[in-house]
Amino acid sequence: MRDWQSELGLEPHGEGGYFRRIYTGPSEMATPHGPRPSASSIYYLLDERQPSGLLHRNRSDILHFLVDGGPLEYVTVAPDGTLTRTLLGPADERFLLVPGGWWKASRLVGGARHGLVAEVVTPGFDYADHEFATRAVLTEFPQLADALDAFVPPEATA
Repeated sequence: MRDWQSELGLEPHGEGGYFRRIYTGPSEMATPHGPRPSASSIYYLLDERQPSGLLHRNRSDILHFLVDGGPLEYVTVAPDGTLTRTLLGPADERFLLVPGGWWKASRLVGGARHGLVAEVVTPGFDYADHEFATRAVLTEFPQLADALDAFVPPEATA
């Protein structure tokens, strides 16, 4: 197995796993929350040391493209509470769009040892547009509490 973390210079990510920003668009877009780059992109890696990411959401749309490994399961929650599970893997989907405002988390499944994804964010990523889920999200969507519990740390309170 390739050492993607070293090869790509990936650093620990607050969501779990490892990442590195690889592109930030040179032009800005006006948004209701201030100017943002037109687009940005990262590599994101889950592996046996960090097999799961935390539940979070962004204001921007994010396209996820499988680069290597998998399968990875993406769990997404629409604003109306609809939960969807999508597999990215060699025998499954190769890309996934997560619209802005949707909760998402990912994890390795099916014995996968790693999953390397490239993400494209439009408008580009800004930390002000990012939110980690707290335990309150589980009470907002009580019908999803069992499905989401593993992606929200016990100490994550509002």
